[in-house]
This record gives sequence, C-alpha cells and structure tokens, in this order.
Amino acid sequence: MNELFDYDRKLGCVIGTDEAGRGPAAGGVFSACVYFPDVTDSLISDLDKLNDSKKLSKISREKLFDIIINNSINSVVCVEVDEIEKINILNASLKSMKLACENVVKSAGLKEFLTLVDGNKLIKDYIYPQKFVIKGDGTSASIAAASILAKVTRDRYMEKLAQEFPQYGWNKNAGYLTSEHLEAIDKYGLCKYHRPSFLQKHFEKQLTLF
Repeated sequence: MNELFDYDRKLGCVIGTDEAGRGPAAGGVFSACVYFPDVTDSLISDLDKLNDSKKLSKISREKLFDIIINNSINSVVCVEVDEIEKINILNASLKSMKLACENVVKSAGLKEFLTLVDGNKLIKDYIYPQKFVIKGDGTSASIAAASILAKVTRDRYMEKLAQEFPQYGWNKNAGYLTSEHLEAIDKYGLCKYHRPSFLQKHFEKQLTLF
C-alpha cells in the first residue's frame, strides 16, 4: 500500500482514472476518477488492501468503495450501449475517462496536476497533462481506487439490469460471455442492453433485438 501511494507522491499532485466494462457484451462501460486531497497514515491503514479491483473479493471491494468515496474527490461516468456501438468500445472508454476526470478537476479546483491513466492509451481531446500507466491499478493508489469505484458501480448497475432481464444472469456474469450467457442469448435473442458488435462472431444470422 505504501508503494502505491509513494508512486503517486513522487509525481506530485495526481488524479487517477480507470475503467470497468470494456470486455462484456452487455451494459455500458464505466470509468472513475479519484483524487485524494489528504493522504494520512490513517487513510493508508484503512486502504491496506487497495489493489487492482479484479484481484479483490466482492466483499473487499465493497468495503474499500465506501472508504474511497468518503476520503476522495471522485466521479464515475457511464457511456451506454448505444454510444459504444456508434464510436466503438475504446473510444467510449476514453470518453468516459475524460468526463470523469474533468468532473474531478472541476470539483477539486485543481490547477497543477498530472492525470494518471490506466493502460497504454492517452485520453483523446483532454487538455490537461496526462501519463498512461500500464497495469496502473497495481502501481498507483489513485488508479487502484478508481478501478474499485468503476468496478463496484458497474456491478451494481448490472445487478439492476438483471432484474429487468433475469434470463441472462447478469447479476453473476456482469455481461461477460460465459457459456450460460451465450446459451441464454441463443434461446431468448438479444435485448436492448446487449452490444451487437460484440456478438457478430457468435451469430451467423442477422441479430434480432427484442
């Protein structure tokens, strides 16, 4: 944990951003941005399990989520399926990152800072200094925190969508193409929350929405 915060400290004032939901075939893509204005020993202790959200249990993510929300200036933004289909998933991910970061910059009133972006791409049309960090959610505290906010928020969103379309099991698979999800698609077809472009290889016939 100290190493994650040390990485951020060495770069000065930083905000971190990460996304959740690039891979699934259903639901929107979410990005979060996190800025810790006051990193105390107590906060570091509370966030002792902070890491890449994918490496944490759901219980750990939920606990860390509340701590991060209460000790940071943050924003989570979703780009929905219709826009993903129009501009593709990479551009949709970068757009949600851009919007989340701009919200934090405005809320925090930041002037001189560096934006840390998880992955190997920079945010398009973003006017502030930025640096991409490969595997950033295991390197930077602010990116790791953003990964948790994005993941938890998206999981909760998929659980709500599962109430509307329970046949796809999104409360368990979060929209990823598990065998059960694919079987449900073959049986029931696609719904309005699916990403047709992600399923072109699965279907040989024209996709039918309902």
